[in-house]
Parts: sequence; structure tokens; C-alpha cells
Amino acid sequence: MPDASDQVAAPKLGLRANLVQFTLLVIVNAFVGAMVGMERSILPAIAEQEFLLAARTAILSFIVVFGISKAFTNYLAGHLADVFGRKVILVAGWLVAIPVPFILMWAPSWSWILFANLLLGVSQGFTWSITVIMKIDLAGPRRRGLAMGLNEFAGYFAVAAAALATGYVASIWGLRPEPFYLGVGFVVIGLLLSVMLVRETRHHADYEATLGGDTATQELPGKREVFLQTSFRDRNLSSISQAGMINNLNDGMAWGLFPLFFAAAGMSLKQIGWLAAIYPAVWGIGQLYTGALSDRIGRKSLISGGMWLQALGIGVLALSSDFAGFAAGAVMLGAGTAMVYPTLLAAIGDTVSPSWRASAVGVYRLWRDLGYAVGAVLAGVVADLAGLDASLWCIAALTFVSGVIVRIRMTETHTYADK
Repeated sequence: MPDASDQVAAPKLGLRANLVQFTLLVIVNAFVGAMVGMERSILPAIAEQEFLLAARTAILSFIVVFGISKAFTNYLAGHLADVFGRKVILVAGWLVAIPVPFILMWAPSWSWILFANLLLGVSQGFTWSITVIMKIDLAGPRRRGLAMGLNEFAGYFAVAAAALATGYVASIWGLRPEPFYLGVGFVVIGLLLSVMLVRETRHHADYEATLGGDTATQELPGKREVFLQTSFRDRNLSSISQAGMINNLNDGMAWGLFPLFFAAAGMSLKQIGWLAAIYPAVWGIGQLYTGALSDRIGRKSLISGGMWLQALGIGVLALSSDFAGFAAGAVMLGAGTAMVYPTLLAAIGDTVSPSWRASAVGVYRLWRDLGYAVGAVLAGVVADLAGLDASLWCIAALTFVSGVIVRIRMTETHTYADK
């Protein structure tokens, strides 16, 4: 529940007015992202080399478990954040993450790795969802794009840094346990910051709703109506949800298949670590610009264009056979994702009332992170049946079609009155 001390004075909206708390939440989300990044470059290699998994579908099963658990936790987190407040859910997410690096270090079988990724998905669903919601609360309506750009920059730049670091450690000391020592530090620091320094922000959303701003006059819908509006009925929200799902569908493919694809092309473990880091690094850094850009030019063109650039990047990767070509495709994929990721979240904030915004974000993130599971299954099945190249082309085609859907179905959500 919100701390009473946080409600003595009327809340102020905006990044400048909440700079200390906003910056703290950016730092916290960096540690959230690092928890995922520590698996990014080495877990497929662990599956092949230590657990002797050959089928791509079996190797990608850890992403399926992660995606499903994270997706449904996202939905739950949004609802719980509206009921109980933000901070308690954030702390709960870090507590769930505590066993993860230890299981990854010492797991005696692949089923233990799957269990670790179930816990990781639950943790990510709580922690990442709540840092998003809290930043939207603090930023107010005018700078949502910039706020989401900063949040996603911190998370995905940390994904890249952790992927690079664990790949480097693995190349020197081996795949386990040394790379996962980093994860222990990520959990400890993230939990301490969240418990000791993060403050409740729900009263900022309540205050914004009383201002009668952009969509605050809408009648508060029930949980079922929020789900239906966000998933199917509202043209903008449903367009946003499908784009988020396809975006993470191709990210699930990248997470699971890229290390195997690069290894099949003769890349060393160190080179795979660099390639696994390039895509989320460009994605993370790019969001510093694309989030703010969406505040100036609007959301729709960045979302559709970003999906098309992602499709092009995957195509370049599929056609390449050396480090330079793989790196070029990874840069394109990262740039396209940077255009899409913070913009989708900002568009959610544009569209719904502050009074049910956290719940709508939860539904969107449910669909978005189900994309991990769908992408892992689809990519694995196609790879087993027709090869890695065919799997990449299949995902590229779906990503391109998603951009077409946004272009046709979605209207611009960021009005000139907001700017």
C-alpha cells in the first residue's frame, strides 16, 4: 500500500519534479534487465554441451516456460498494482528472483533449468511491469515517450552488458558456475534498492486522474472489459497488443536460435557473446532517442516502421555467413526494436485513463510476453523441420505483416494537445 509519508503533499507530475525517484527506478530496471541478460549468450550452449539436447524445440523450451510465466505475471502485476500499490509488487518480484542464479549454477538436469526460468519469468513480470507503471505514474502525460525510452534503455542495455559479460566469463572459466555469480550481485543490489529507496507512486496516478486530463473522464471498466478492450475491441489497443506480441516473438527467436545459428556458421563463443550483445545494445541505446522522438512526431509511424526494419534485419541475418553480416543484421533488428518498444508503452498511456492504466499495461504485457513462448515454439518447430534459415524467414514475414496491421488499423494516439 502507498506509504502515508508519500501523500503529505500533493504529488507533482513530470520528470524534473520526480528526478531522484525516476533515476532510481531507471537504475533498478537495469538490474532487472541484467537478470535476463546473464542467460542470453550461454544458455543454449549449456543445453547442447552439458545436457546434450539436440532438438531445437527442446533447447528453446526454457524460453517457452519463461515467456508463459512472465506473460501471466504481467497481467497479474498490473491488476495487483492498481489494488495494492506498486512498491510491494516490485519487492515481491525481487524476492522470487533470489534462487534463480543458484539454480542455474548447479542444476543437475534440464528440468531444473526450466524451473529457474519459470521463477525468472515470474520475477520479471513483477519487477519490469512495475518499473514501467511507476515511471508512467511519475512522468505525467507530456513526456511518456521519453520516460519509456529511458526505462527500456536501462533494461535492454543491461541485457546486452550482462550477455557480453557472461559470454566473456564463460569463454575463460567455462559455462557454469562462474558466469552466474554475476546474477547473485544483480539480485542483491536490485532488492536492496527497491526495499530501502524506492517510494510508492500510485498516488501520482490517482492525482493525474483527478485532473480530468487526456482520458481520465472515461468510466472505470471491470477486469473483463479491460481485457477485451486491450486485446480486441479498441482499434489502437488491439493493434498495440499484437505488435508487442510479434515483437517479442522475434525476440524469443533471437534469444534461442541466434547463438545456435551463429555457432553453426563457425563463430566462437566470444564472437557469439558480442553478437548476442549487439542487438539489445542498439535496442537499449536507441530508445534514448526513439522514446523522446515519439513525443514529437507521434507513435504510429515509429511502430509500423520499426516492425518493418526488424523484418529487414532478420532477413539480412538469414542471408549472412560471417561476423560482419551478422552484426549488420543485429544492428538493424536492434534499431527497429528501439523504434517500437517504448513507443508501444507510451501509446498505451496515451489511450487509457490513469485509473485503469496499470491494468491495461498488464494485459498488453500479457500478450507481448506470450510472444516469447509462441516465438520459441514456432522457431524451434520450423528449425527442426526445415532448418535454421527457414525459421528466420518465417519470423521475418510475421514481423513485416504485423507492421502492415499497425499501419492499417491503428490511429495516432499522441495528439497535438499532448505535445
